Amino acid sequence: MTKQPNEDSNRQQLYSDAYFDSDHWGLKIWQTIVGLVGWLAVIIPITVTILSIWSSYNPHIPRFWHYHEGIFEFKFIGILLVFCFALASLFAVTMTIIQNRKRERVVEQWPTFNPINQKKRQQLLAKFMDDRFGNAEFRENTRYYRVKPEQNLDTDQIQQLYQKNDLNDLND
Repeated sequence: MTKQPNEDSNRQQLYSDAYFDSDHWGLKIWQTIVGLVGWLAVIIPITVTILSIWSSYNPHIPRFWHYHEGIFEFKFIGILLVFCFALASLFAVTMTIIQNRKRERVVEQWPTFNPINQKKRQQLLAKFMDDRFGNAEFRENTRYYRVKPEQNLDTDQIQQLYQKNDLNDLND
């Protein structure tokens, strides 16, 4: 497979944005206006809400709305958010403690298997497969192979092979 000479330079330029090119002034102006209007749509309602809540405690602050129901709802939503934050924090701390304990008990037990037995298991399994299906070179280089019904493996046949040769680490 040969690369075309320009293939590397084409792969480096995966996208382009006309906004940052030297031309396209109409596009730049339009996208800037849309971006500013979007930010105003976020900032203005937040400012109005904060000033209206603050003005209920300080009469010198201008009020945009002065409905007691709105102030009550804002306080109620604040209480709900604090409650949700407390539950999420409790969940996060609890799961962190559980995961740290699990890691200490399970993951950090080194090694989790007997490396000597692992090497013996690999050799035993290779010999078993050679006897059952032919040598490794034949198995790896054939394109089509039909397994005879008597060659099918039982569900726990490899586990039984390990137990028969006393290589089962689960019983240690």
